[in-house]
Amino acid sequence: MSNISEILNQSSFSRSDLGQLLRCEGEDMLCLFEQGRRIKEIYTGNKVYFRGLIEFSNICVKDCFYCGIRRSNRSVQRYNLTDHEILEAARFADECKFGSIVLQSGENNSVAFADRITSLIRQIKEQSNGRLGITLSVGEQSEPVYRQWFEAGAHRYLLRIETTNQTLFHKIHPQNQLHDFNRRLDCLHALRAIGYQTGTGVMIGLPFQTMDDLAQDLLFFEQFGIDMVGMGPYLEHSKTPLYKFRNELLPIQKRFELALKMIATLRILMKDINIAAATALQAIDPMGREKGIKVGANIIMPNITPGLYRNDYLLYENKPCVDEEPAQCKGCLDARIAMADGEIGYGEWGDSLHFKARTTK
Repeated sequence: MSNISEILNQSSFSRSDLGQLLRCEGEDMLCLFEQGRRIKEIYTGNKVYFRGLIEFSNICVKDCFYCGIRRSNRSVQRYNLTDHEILEAARFADECKFGSIVLQSGENNSVAFADRITSLIRQIKEQSNGRLGITLSVGEQSEPVYRQWFEAGAHRYLLRIETTNQTLFHKIHPQNQLHDFNRRLDCLHALRAIGYQTGTGVMIGLPFQTMDDLAQDLLFFEQFGIDMVGMGPYLEHSKTPLYKFRNELLPIQKRFELALKMIATLRILMKDINIAAATALQAIDPMGREKGIKVGANIIMPNITPGLYRNDYLLYENKPCVDEEPAQCKGCLDARIAMADGEIGYGEWGDSLHFKARTTK
């Protein structure tokens, strides 16, 4: 029996154990993937839940060094969907029985922005007769704003920590009040206390990042008791400061494999959470999201942003499906999920079983 097999048979894992799983190759890596698949089947089944992604604005106050829509990137064509366009996208999701949507944008901390989101949440709930679940991913906000949105009807929130290594965090963000690690943590704690299904995630394969960093990220998810995770391979954008370190990155295929290993390892570590197969996987491999589903992920976020705007929400380059309309994405994903031996949970919110367990104790 290999050392990896011994680790996979354990009931708890140290940072060293997790690091070894992330470093494994060849047959050991296949064993890891199989264990991730098996654990997912036992604890969350083979259902895959859709979150219709509406990227409604690429206007952002932040200046993160890795992000293509950072404030200082003057080459971005900025946009802001109208309420009507957002509501029509939500209507499409409801008609297609996606079950849930994600409202995602660049970060904005204005009162007008907060009130607009509140209004949109209420309109989407009314329009869908309460059928659509609503996830928000609009960055750091004050606790009263988070509570306002929760009371309006949003019930999930995704706020990626990006890395739990504070030194690395400060290397990939400007060092000012708008980009503060502890502020990010405070927001995650506030979301959890309010009652959101709380999600976070990290980038995999960043410059300066080590396997031990990623192992610590996994332990952070476990120790925080996170309900859902969205994480994917780091993909560079030529109009960002981190682009100058592109020659120091892992080869793109290695980043892809490492992302799959993170998904499988996290599924083994946190058996009943929701894990998204990130679109970035498909930017590397045409079947990337399906491979993520096979090793432990159970969430897909089909992009239902109107096609006119998709090419302007580029967090990284070579984003897939920017030239497709939402209806094309749906037809494609139906076939793709079947190829990954999954069953789509149409009309279901697909709430985190971990969240249900921790809130019913």
